[in-house]
Amino acid sequence: MRVLYSLLTGITYLVLHIVALFVPKMKLFVQGRKTVFQTLAEKIKPNDKVIWFHAASLGEYEQGLPVMEKLRQLYPSYKIVLTFFSPSGYEIRKNSPAADVVVYLPMDTLANAKKFLKLAHPDMAFFIKYEFWPNYLFELQKAHVPTYLISGLFRPNQAFFTWYGGFYRKAFKAFNHFFVQYESSKSLIESIGFTNVTVSGDTRYDRVSRILEQDNTVPFIEEFINGKTAVVFGSSWPKDEEMFSGFINSQPNTKFIIAPHTFGESHMESIRQTITKPVVFFTEKEGENLKEYEVLVINTIGLLGKIYSYADVAYVGGGFGTAGLHNILEPAAFGIPVVIGPNHDKFPEAKQLTHAGGCIVVHDKAETETVLANLANDITYRKETGSNAGNFVAQNRGAINTIINHIQHDGRL
Repeated sequence: MRVLYSLLTGITYLVLHIVALFVPKMKLFVQGRKTVFQTLAEKIKPNDKVIWFHAASLGEYEQGLPVMEKLRQLYPSYKIVLTFFSPSGYEIRKNSPAADVVVYLPMDTLANAKKFLKLAHPDMAFFIKYEFWPNYLFELQKAHVPTYLISGLFRPNQAFFTWYGGFYRKAFKAFNHFFVQYESSKSLIESIGFTNVTVSGDTRYDRVSRILEQDNTVPFIEEFINGKTAVVFGSSWPKDEEMFSGFINSQPNTKFIIAPHTFGESHMESIRQTITKPVVFFTEKEGENLKEYEVLVINTIGLLGKIYSYADVAYVGGGFGTAGLHNILEPAAFGIPVVIGPNHDKFPEAKQLTHAGGCIVVHDKAETETVLANLANDITYRKETGSNAGNFVAQNRGAINTIINHIQHDGRL
């Protein structure tokens, strides 16, 4: 089975080379993997002590980051290798100061797994959330490398829990411990014979809580808001913008900040044409009197976390499409109410935050406009909902301590 799996993985990668000729993102996926082994050979020496983290994409990176930072603090002599599967994670965090080496994860063939582990020679490995690569896991087990899953999330329909999932279940034996987010995940992994499981929670709560401690000052945002009520639309897609553009155009005495998920020229032009109020883009703000504008479009990356600290209300995008809901915990950590679309079934934190009274789900344009108007205009309602959001995040912190305490107790480093 393992040989067949490796063969199919190799064939898939060859097909992706063809797809890369026509799809820019896939080109990054393929081209970025060509120098991985060379980079590892240059940056990891035979006598280096190494900790390896693997994240599928940006969201998983955010979940692994608190553990990376804590281990760097506790064990500064170790080098940290961070791998990504997706270009959307690697291209944004390839210069992350949290790691000494950041590379793509080579495709999961037997040859790649052996070569990667020979060059990286990790003393400990961490997989984040739910991406599992059997050849890497088998080789980690063979090399007796302590391996952990953090912020694990399992669902009944995953292959591991089916009659044909024996191959994956064997690979799971590589894990010394599973740190999962919920009791339901613990029950599932126990149902296939694993008892080395702890419900530690989601490390993102620790991550976003730390944002409150950093300097979130952004002078041009202060100038733009100018003391007025501010509504921030974070990581929005065109479908989201269809829902809230009417609210922007009709809501008086309010400042609006739109931070789209993508900055394509057609997308930016669509926003400019849809909004009837004075609009200024981040890339056009120099020399402008920002107080005169009512809508600010952030067509750059890296600022949204700090911008949420200025928000009175946050709308988080992704819930009206199929791409997936974006991070609702960042705005919630600042104690502001969060509004999202209906497509969030795969995001347990959204359901929990809604149940806690800190998040409101909207289902169409009319409801979106009504909910946003109520939050913008009713200070008591807004503060109560925001307080619920902030308390929810605070109450769910602590995963990082659970994980680190267990690892230190194991004495693996």
